Amino acid sequence: MMQIKTLTDQSAGLWDDYVNAHPEATFFHLSAWRQVLEQAYGHPCHYLYAEADGEIKGVLPLAHLRSRLFANALVSTPFCVYGGVLSDDEEARLSLEKAAAGLAGELKVDYLEYRYLRQPASDRPAKDLYVTFRRQLDPDPEANLKAVPRKQRAMIRKGIKAGLESVIDPGVDRFYELYAESVRNLGTPVFPKRYFETLKRIFADACEILVVEHQGVPVAGVMNFYFRDQVLPYYGGGVAAARNLKANDFMYWEVMRRAVEKGVKLYDFGRSKRGTGSYRFKTHWGFEPQPLHYQYELIEAGELPDVNPLNPKYQLFIKAWRKLPLPVSKIVGPWLARSLG
Repeated sequence: MMQIKTLTDQSAGLWDDYVNAHPEATFFHLSAWRQVLEQAYGHPCHYLYAEADGEIKGVLPLAHLRSRLFANALVSTPFCVYGGVLSDDEEARLSLEKAAAGLAGELKVDYLEYRYLRQPASDRPAKDLYVTFRRQLDPDPEANLKAVPRKQRAMIRKGIKAGLESVIDPGVDRFYELYAESVRNLGTPVFPKRYFETLKRIFADACEILVVEHQGVPVAGVMNFYFRDQVLPYYGGGVAAARNLKANDFMYWEVMRRAVEKGVKLYDFGRSKRGTGSYRFKTHWGFEPQPLHYQYELIEAGELPDVNPLNPKYQLFIKAWRKLPLPVSKIVGPWLARSLG
C-alpha cells in the first residue's frame, strides 16, 4: 500500500539514497535543501515521499513562500532551477501530486509550482519563460576549449593573457562582495550572506567557490555545485573591471577546466530567461538552450504568476535599484530577496 510521509532527520539518508540512485535526479532534490531553506530564510518546508513495502518510491521537495509583495506559493523548489516529483512509479507520482495539491489547499496558497527539468507526464498550465544550458564534457581540456566558438574562445584567451588567475576560496566573504555588487548593477536584490554561508556549511565539498584574481585583487567569483558527474556554476558575478579583463569568460572556463580534472562529465550552465543577456552569453559558448517545464496548479489565484524582471511593472524598481549605494542594497536587498525564490 502506497503511503505519503514527511521527511525527518531520521529518513534523510534513505531520501538521499533514492535521489543519488535515480537517473533523473538533480542536485536540487537532495534533502539538505530543506535545511538550507529553513535555516537561511525560515521558509516552512514540506518534503514529501511515497513509500510502499518499506521502500521509497518517489520524492517531492516543497517549500512555502509567503510574501505580501510577490506571492504566497508552494514551490518545488524555491531558489533552485529544477524540482518537481522524482519517481519512476506512476502510483507514487500521482499520490505525491495529490498530497501536494491537498497541502496547497490547506495552506491557501495562490499556486503550486513544479520546476521540471524534463517534460513531465501531466498537462498542467505551464510557462515557457526559462531554458537551461547543459553539455557533455570531453576528458581532454583542449577539446573542450576547441568546442567553444571562436569569438568566445578569444575572450577566454584574452583573460589568460591579462594575467588572470583562479583560486578556490574556503569561505564566502570575497565571493559575496563580488556577487552583491554584480546583482546590484543588474537591478536585482541580493540574497543575504547567511544564505551562501549556509550553502557552504551544509553542502561542504559539494559547494565550491572559485574566485578570479587580477594582480592579487578579486574581480569575479562563482559558487559551484557538484552532483555525481556534474558541475553547476550557480551564483556568479564580478566588479566593473571584470568586463574589460574578460574575467567572467575566464572564470567559467576555469570552472570547466578544473571540473574535468575531477572527472566531471557534464557542465550545467543553469537557467536563463529567453532573450536576456545571460541567455545570449551562454549561446556564445556553443550551448544549445533546452526548455524548462515549469507547471502550475492554481489554488487561490485566478491566473499564472508573473514574478520576474521582464514584467513591465518591475522596470521602474529595477532602474531605481541600480542607483542604490552598494551598502544600502546589501541591507535592504536580503529582506526582499528571501521571497524571490
